[in-house]
Amino acid sequence: MQPIWLSVACCVSVLVVHGYAAAVPTQDTFVVAKAEGENTEKSEKNTAEEPNVPIKLTKMQVNSEVSLRYAHTTVVTHVRNPSSRSQEATFHILLPETAFISGFVMTLDGKSYKAYVKEKEEAKNLYSDAVSKGTAAAHISAKARDSNHFTVSVNVEPNTEAEFNLTYEELLVRRNGVYNHAINLHPGALVPKMEVTVHIKESQKISLLRVPEIRTGNEIDATENDAHNAKAVINKSNDDKEATITFSPDLDEQKRLMEIYSDKIKESTTSTHNSDVEQSDNEKTTGVLGQFVVQYDVIRPEKGEILVNDGYFVHFFAPEELKPLSKLVVFVLDTSSSMYGRKIEQLQTAMKAILADLRSSDYFSIVEFNSDVQVHKLSETHEEVTAPNNDKSGSDFEIGLPGYIARSESASTITLPVVASPTNIAKAQDIVSRFSARGGTNIYEALNIAIDVIKKAYETNKTESSAAFDNTEAERIKALQPIIIFLTDGDATVGETNPKRILSSITEKNTGERKAAVYSLAFGHDADRDLLRKLSLRNEGFMRQIYEASDAALQLRHFYRQISSPLLADVDFIYPPNQVKAESLTRNEFDTLFAGAETVVAGKLEPNVRELASHVIGLCADDDNHYGRKSYKVKNEVKVSETKEYLPLERLWAYLSIKQLLDDVDAFDHDDKDEKRSEKYALSLALKYEFVTPLTSLVVVKPNATIPVDTVSADKPDTEKPSNTFYAIPLSPSPVHSSIGFGQTIPYAEVSLIGGAGNIAPEDSFLDTDNLWGHKINHFIPSTTAPLFTTAVPDSTTSESLEETCHLENYSWALNILNKKTNSLEFLANGKNVTLELSKSDTIPKASEGDSECAHSAGVGTPGEAGVCVYLTRCAAARDISVDEFRNKYCVVENKYAGVCCPKNKVDTEKPLL
Repeated sequence: MQPIWLSVACCVSVLVVHGYAAAVPTQDTFVVAKAEGENTEKSEKNTAEEPNVPIKLTKMQVNSEVSLRYAHTTVVTHVRNPSSRSQEATFHILLPETAFISGFVMTLDGKSYKAYVKEKEEAKNLYSDAVSKGTAAAHISAKARDSNHFTVSVNVEPNTEAEFNLTYEELLVRRNGVYNHAINLHPGALVPKMEVTVHIKESQKISLLRVPEIRTGNEIDATENDAHNAKAVINKSNDDKEATITFSPDLDEQKRLMEIYSDKIKESTTSTHNSDVEQSDNEKTTGVLGQFVVQYDVIRPEKGEILVNDGYFVHFFAPEELKPLSKLVVFVLDTSSSMYGRKIEQLQTAMKAILADLRSSDYFSIVEFNSDVQVHKLSETHEEVTAPNNDKSGSDFEIGLPGYIARSESASTITLPVVASPTNIAKAQDIVSRFSARGGTNIYEALNIAIDVIKKAYETNKTESSAAFDNTEAERIKALQPIIIFLTDGDATVGETNPKRILSSITEKNTGERKAAVYSLAFGHDADRDLLRKLSLRNEGFMRQIYEASDAALQLRHFYRQISSPLLADVDFIYPPNQVKAESLTRNEFDTLFAGAETVVAGKLEPNVRELASHVIGLCADDDNHYGRKSYKVKNEVKVSETKEYLPLERLWAYLSIKQLLDDVDAFDHDDKDEKRSEKYALSLALKYEFVTPLTSLVVVKPNATIPVDTVSADKPDTEKPSNTFYAIPLSPSPVHSSIGFGQTIPYAEVSLIGGAGNIAPEDSFLDTDNLWGHKINHFIPSTTAPLFTTAVPDSTTSESLEETCHLENYSWALNILNKKTNSLEFLANGKNVTLELSKSDTIPKASEGDSECAHSAGVGTPGEAGVCVYLTRCAAARDISVDEFRNKYCVVENKYAGVCCPKNKVDTEKPLL
């Protein structure tokens, strides 16, 4: 299972494609209701005589275009229904938590249906009546860590094919010296044709490129010691700036990988004693190949790299030749009762290795907490004996050793940090080896005392006569970079337990010149991830999940390596105000930059800028002073070319802006005015660039029916209700739900994004479509919970009314990209936002100088046949094309109107409906 820090890697997984003759759920998904009134001439023909032939997965293609670390991934799956009856096909994609879905198209029986992005409330307002007895929620556990599930179920007509095409985008983050691009291959069955292609295009030479053997996803990042994937083909360009990696496993190779994956999962399950993990890993592994990984890095200019194109810039910065800063690390470690057993053993193993990795110039302290808090005195290791407590009530007693709790320490008696000498490290390792689980979880007091440790260390160094430090050591302390590494596996149960008060108090206290960055580790699914995430976001750090598995100790060590070598402190990226729009800048101030990472800043240029200058300032280690630090400054200038070329700078800027704005939203309370501004701006960007985010919904459109979808984390615990729960309803009327739909029969479709763990139906169960409240539903959200999916009811502002106004009755695909407010078609083409006006006039727009010639796509006429650019409704051949086809071959009439390249023999062949 991949660790949380692999969330930056693009993970894709088509988990399984199921076929059904009726709406029967499986372990992987629920079908809420069966559509009634469908075309039964084909679907029921010869069903009594012929056994049903399952739907076949015929082809799977994954294509990743990675340009300047920005990955655009497309997953296309083809299925065929060879049966004489309609059957349901289910399409699953496993996405990284940090990815934004940016497009989804279903092609059913030759016709394409595109999804579009709407603000959540607006998506809900597309519907008026909730389905009072048909709103169900289902959760499945995931095989990969830190992921989201996207699921679509549709009805496939007899002897027809269906195609699912999903795209998502993500900025790859450099970690421990490499970018990781991981693709989970979970087709669910052998695929006659499977191909994975990763194309990398960088502005600098690719210095490292490796493709390790297929992995299970349980391992931490691959290294140079991992075996190379012999089936992967790598082709590099002559200038070493491009590379194409292809992987096309045949059926024999797929069988081999499936067997290896199954064996490794069983081995991992055997070595893990956590019931949740066993439940997840004991799921059926048939049809899982594993994780295809591409790792690479580039040669980077010494001063960083600034790329400018079409009004946007992106600044990549990753200094490498600097000496690491000395640091003051306070390890705040949970030893409450819930850590009993394997967890505390893994913590001990990891901490012994982490302590050994400390540099001789580092200082450190160990704060152990359960019901009480103890700052360990490393100079008195064997004298520290926990005091007995006769009160055995509540959680203040130790598992296996009742009646003992750790003693609390006041700020006045706090032990100061010690230098990471071999003697002190050995003493610390001895302390860690004697950890035992006991009591509750006093999170607030542990963090409060950890900050006191840091503050006291810096305050002590100001007093020259201090007995704690001599003058030399006081100077060393003054130069240390403060870091708190906070690990817990549960909620706050002792002392202050209100998360809001914990956050506000700790954030208020952790201020000043020596504010410590707080890096939080959520050990297992029971930790309060929301609290830890907010805590780190407010205190210059980040939160990571440590999964309960056999490699937990490795996960901890892997995480520590990411922050073990701070290179720069108090870093500021400065750009002249007359060159860059200040309000457009992404985050440009950073507490610390670490070795092996990369910092990215992006923004918009002011008009008519011909040169962009940047200054990066901060503090670095002094080469002449073992503990000292000095000023750091790098100036870089680049010319702004008037030549425009396609670079994903604008979308990279939008992605980074939205991510950071959403972090601001997560970090603070919802009544904060700045948070509201951040949320509003993030929403506007997500809608403009068609990104599915926590603020937006993906709306899948089929004739006369619409359904919004939200992503749900696959890492949610069983006991935690996801914040964006999956709901589903049928998209056509049924006897049970006569209010659904408009009374017109349409194909059944269920669309969902699912996640969580454990809330799944037994393999031998089925859903009673005549009684949706029946006991056969494994997990149910009552209709009193505001349902995400309700039924669309047309009104005067819907696309149905604009269809007549804009004469688009026969061009239903165009409704998917119709902006009803501006009366225009809006879409993304070649990385640009395109807006084409529609005419409400009965007089169809025509070019004043006549129709100009153009080349048209295969979807509009015969390939190679000459075409002409005409207004959309003049082209009869454009009625049955898809949005993608229009996007590729659109044209502009009279410099503003929506046109299409049309075969000459299809122009004005039928009078449009006016």
